[in-house]
Amino acid sequence: MSLRTGFRTFIGRTRALLNAKNGNVAMIFGLSLVPITAGAGIGLDFARAMVVRTRLAEALDAAGLALGAPQVTILYNPDLKTSDIMIPGLAGVVLVFVGVIITSLGVVRERQTGTLEQLAVMPLRTRDVYLGKIVPYFVVATIDLAIVLAVGIVIFGVPFRGSPAVFALGALEFLFVTLGLGVLISSVSQNQGQAIQLAIMVLLPQVLLSGLIFPLSSIVAGVRWIAYLLPLTYFNQISRGVMLRAEPISALWPYFAYLALLGAVIVTLATLRFRAFLAPAPSGRGRRRPPGSADAQRPALAGAAPRDPA
Repeated sequence: MSLRTGFRTFIGRTRALLNAKNGNVAMIFGLSLVPITAGAGIGLDFARAMVVRTRLAEALDAAGLALGAPQVTILYNPDLKTSDIMIPGLAGVVLVFVGVIITSLGVVRERQTGTLEQLAVMPLRTRDVYLGKIVPYFVVATIDLAIVLAVGIVIFGVPFRGSPAVFALGALEFLFVTLGLGVLISSVSQNQGQAIQLAIMVLLPQVLLSGLIFPLSSIVAGVRWIAYLLPLTYFNQISRGVMLRAEPISALWPYFAYLALLGAVIVTLATLRFRAFLAPAPSGRGRRRPPGSADAQRPALAGAAPRDPA
């Protein structure tokens, strides 16, 4: 992140606070607004600032300096509202749910009913079939995201201080990552039960380890590295940075780059798995079909009459 662009807003607000309260020194703690607990809505940086305030006051009293008690000012989310912190993250959870769980279940169900088998014999490219499967879920996820943001802004009063275009770009990258995960899970699952289990295994770590509920600094180092492999970790930074801190794309470009890298890897793997399933079968051999597919349960053709035992 560029320090010049990342701290420009902080410097302006800090100078205004110093001028308004006749102060000479300001201490700024962190850029993260990730709460320690969802119910309390108290951020880690706020708790750290309160500790420093107490120790600084004790040091001033011990030195006999009557400079007044230090004042703590919350630059963003000054009322410590839980909704301001959680709703930008919940928007990402909705995209994960639609992109991973619903997509994987839908594609697996089409495999079981034999729809993909019919598409495999049509003159369609793998890319066309792949896009045709994810576009409906992309539309559904976009509508759900708009509903979540509208409810959060109108009903809960969550601010949206940044650029909608920057937020939309981050949501677009994140959605492609989650849709790729859904297709990848469906390509390795044989039935819907297996798909839902794999999807939940992907969903739960993103909710618990992405900084949505617990700050990354409070997670042990042996588990924290998993958080940096989860796309929701980076989308949380983008959504909160845009909605609460009005950060430009120049201050959020590392998170966009990480999402683009994850998306390229996951979509490539999903496309390769999808292409392998739709590839023509070798001569003399039939296509390998999942045990639960419709063709696997279909009886033999009428022309293949049973051999006479005599």
